[in-house]
Amino acid sequence: MTFDQKTMKAARFYELKEPLKIESIPVPTIKDDEVLVQVKAVGLCGSDVSIAIGGYIIPTQNPITLGHEAAGVVVEVGSQVEDWKPGDRVSLFPGVKCRSCFNCLSGNEHRCTNAQTMGVNRDGALAEYIAWPAKSLVKLPDNLPFTIGAIITDAVATPYHALKYRGGLEKGESIAIYGAGGLGMHAIQIAKFLGAGKIIAVDVREEQLERAKKAGADITINAEVENPVKRIKEETNGQGADISAEFIGNKVTYDQAISSIRWGGRAVFVGIGPEPVSVKPLKLIQRQLDLRGSFGFRIDTIRELAKLAAEGQLELESSITHTFTLEEANKALEYLHKKIENPIRVLVTFP
Repeated sequence: MTFDQKTMKAARFYELKEPLKIESIPVPTIKDDEVLVQVKAVGLCGSDVSIAIGGYIIPTQNPITLGHEAAGVVVEVGSQVEDWKPGDRVSLFPGVKCRSCFNCLSGNEHRCTNAQTMGVNRDGALAEYIAWPAKSLVKLPDNLPFTIGAIITDAVATPYHALKYRGGLEKGESIAIYGAGGLGMHAIQIAKFLGAGKIIAVDVREEQLERAKKAGADITINAEVENPVKRIKEETNGQGADISAEFIGNKVTYDQAISSIRWGGRAVFVGIGPEPVSVKPLKLIQRQLDLRGSFGFRIDTIRELAKLAAEGQLELESSITHTFTLEEANKALEYLHKKIENPIRVLVTFP
């Protein structure tokens, strides 16, 4: 099948702190091993804000179409593609792996040293169409909307990978989650699904903490009102949590996450920010702490999450608080950046 549309609209990043430009650009030409996907939903996240407003992440090409949480419908397939056909509903794994480095060959593709990321190293999904490798697609179950298909590709997969695979959260363990925003809110639900014994959510916004309770947090702490480290130790018999997970990317919360865990505990860091962080060697060594960074996930993680969501084991609809059109992409970024109306997940959707 040949797709004959020539141009499309896309939200393009040119300059830091300048609005994205909604432009008409050529529809990408697919390679033999790629498919062309008509985008139906794109989730925005902190990484997009970091690129467009914060400058913490710098794209390798300019201009570039942003957006890396996407779902849509296949409209054209390359000559070497056998597993997909036009009309298939798909979620897009946001990374392109080299499949030849040590990590890829050893089954750790999420650590690929040559990876390319949608919206960072190559054009992303804030566009009507995107060309993407066929091997980086996941079937979207018929009973899942495209909005859910989009957010599971990062907003849900990132905390799932952090808690299950990097943190190794086991049934009955206590966990302190710093940040009850988009990633943290999903982390609370994931921790509950994984069988955490006590879930403690820390934030500075009361509305988010109320949402955290509804998502499954047993204890909520407003860090502007009380010392979260002290409270967490009080709630864990003076020991500290088995695991902490940081989803903010702030120097203060990094330190609090480390101080919140018991001797021999694990701290998992997901949040990205501009400030350097440090830990006193004696604290790290004497308490035998395990500090783990978590970035990305495997494509199998998205398959796993699509199955869980389709079966109703994860409830994700309520986390989608705002949707915008492509023409409103800058407004969507502003809502996310300034926390207007306390968003959890902000999406751009297409007809």
